[in-house]
Amino acid sequence: MANVPNWLVPLIIRATGRNKVFVTEAGALERIRERVARPEPFEPPKKLRTDVEVKREDAAGWPVFTITPTGGKARGSVVYLHGGGWVNEIVALQWQFAAQIAAEASTVVTVPIYPLVPKGTAAEALRGAREIAESSLKAHGSVVLVGDSAGGQISLSTAQVLRDAGVALPLTVLVSPAVDQTFNNPRIPGVQPSDPWLAVPGGRVLADKWRGELKLTDPVVSPLFGKFKGLGPLAIYTGTRDVLNPDAHLLAEKATDAGVEVSFTEQVGQLHVYPLLPTKIGAAARRDIAERIKSALS
Repeated sequence: MANVPNWLVPLIIRATGRNKVFVTEAGALERIRERVARPEPFEPPKKLRTDVEVKREDAAGWPVFTITPTGGKARGSVVYLHGGGWVNEIVALQWQFAAQIAAEASTVVTVPIYPLVPKGTAAEALRGAREIAESSLKAHGSVVLVGDSAGGQISLSTAQVLRDAGVALPLTVLVSPAVDQTFNNPRIPGVQPSDPWLAVPGGRVLADKWRGELKLTDPVVSPLFGKFKGLGPLAIYTGTRDVLNPDAHLLAEKATDAGVEVSFTEQVGQLHVYPLLPTKIGAAARRDIAERIKSALS
């Protein structure tokens, strides 16, 4: 990834219209209509990395890709759930993130392409993610869940369900996770003016579609309302210019109070999913994530 100056990222987000889906309710509804009419491609870039191999083997009724490092023996596995507001498909930066984890953590990374709104729901995503995580655990002996943004919600909900089934994961990595779809945290309005990307109006529309028949406070939809006791370690990454940052703090507090080992990395002035962005601080965060995963799978 090329290094982009931090100050330039918000300008790129606004210039490319990446924030339009979140800024207004109308923008969110328009994006849903666009995705129905013109589904986005989800295949990985043809030139991803020379030190990994990518294969597609569908599972849980979804397209599923497996990224395997070509140099040396892989240890354990990762299931990576991409973000995108439950409406946007996986993009190149996310593919590059998954491939970097595979190469630098020397592990097999599975990338499910889960159904998005208006067809996909939180319950369906949880069902498939759990099935794939359990298959990865059986095949590779251990599995780490990784998710950014909306994928962070799916990852944490899945970790809670696996915990209930007696599986304590060695690590769950949450990058700017969306853990409370009510958007009722009283600190959010104070953060909103500084966030050039996400916003509450569109977020609420998308969350309402994603919940299906469940309540927004159901842990399947909003894992912040779930139980944390017995979860394996959590690694949380968040930037202060992100409307999801206040809930990341609540997540860390609730998990810590429940006796969960929590690593909380907050970067002042950084945006939503900053570890995935092509900046120097993003590159440092990606290396840190890969190292954490490698250590957890050792």
